[in-house]
Amino acid sequence: MENEFRLSDLAARIGASLNGEDAVVTGVAPIEEAGPGQVTFLSNPKYARFARESKAGAIVAKSRVEGSRASFLLSENPYFAFACLVELFHPPVRPPAGISPAAAVHPGARMGKGVSVAPFVVVEEEATVGDRTVLFPGVFVGKGASVGEDCLLYPNVVLYHGVRVGSRVILHAGCVVGSDGFGFAPSREGFRKIPQVGTVEIGDDVEIGANTTVDRAALGATRIGRGTKIDNLVQVAHNVVIGSDTAIAAQAGISGSVKIGNRVMIGGQAGIAGHLEVEDGIMLGAKTGVAGTLKSSEARVWSGTPAIPHPLWLRLSALLPSLPELFRRVKKLEEGKNPKGEE
Repeated sequence: MENEFRLSDLAARIGASLNGEDAVVTGVAPIEEAGPGQVTFLSNPKYARFARESKAGAIVAKSRVEGSRASFLLSENPYFAFACLVELFHPPVRPPAGISPAAAVHPGARMGKGVSVAPFVVVEEEATVGDRTVLFPGVFVGKGASVGEDCLLYPNVVLYHGVRVGSRVILHAGCVVGSDGFGFAPSREGFRKIPQVGTVEIGDDVEIGANTTVDRAALGATRIGRGTKIDNLVQVAHNVVIGSDTAIAAQAGISGSVKIGNRVMIGGQAGIAGHLEVEDGIMLGAKTGVAGTLKSSEARVWSGTPAIPHPLWLRLSALLPSLPELFRRVKKLEEGKNPKGEE
């Protein structure tokens, strides 16, 4: 059964102000689908027309939209406020504490208080699992690996030996942390594998998406800083260092020994060549190809392949459709004709 709240109560809980009728609401829904007893949100003013057409009982927004019949929960950060609101209606459901008899936990592993270990989990010798951490079915925690407190490791997450995961970390299904870095020395006899003897260190409050891979370092550590969020299907290569509060979208690829700063935003399918640096606060558009170090003093937003400042990329993109006609006119000039084809 869904929870019920008065809008005034919701406003107080999420740090918003109520503008409109103090109705009772019972759930959340998308703005196009929400009904009179539901709350929705509007974070981008360009979608204001949806607010005017919506049948929602209330809308979380930065400012009231004229013409809308809904009450408004006004916040300077409506997206964040809505996230808090959703948690009120759908509080996290935690599996009960306990270790399943169908799990394989080595006697030499150290298990914290209140852990939840599902069937078919494997925790090897000298591994550590912190208090209240949840290991869903199929999770593998390798020898000497450590997981902090209040973590969620979803089905089939793999932590190789010796990796270190902080507290309040969420690793989604199929995430692999600590697989070998891609290191091979060419020779006349073929490739010789370079032993990858480093580790991976993941800071507190990190979230990593499904089927993302984070390779162990050849030497030293691959590091992901506190609060960083990584989407599904991302490749983080060996010896990469990612700062705090950085966000990386799906299918991005980060080559070995790259250093990424704090509060960086990387769009989907972006690719970063090895041994480069992306400085603090930089944003990379989708499909950006980074072939050299990017400095925030040169530009904060970069796009294209190879990466160039975003305003320049927009101008070049606008010119691309004109290139065939420009080429035709230049060719005629070279042939001694004017661009209109006359002698």
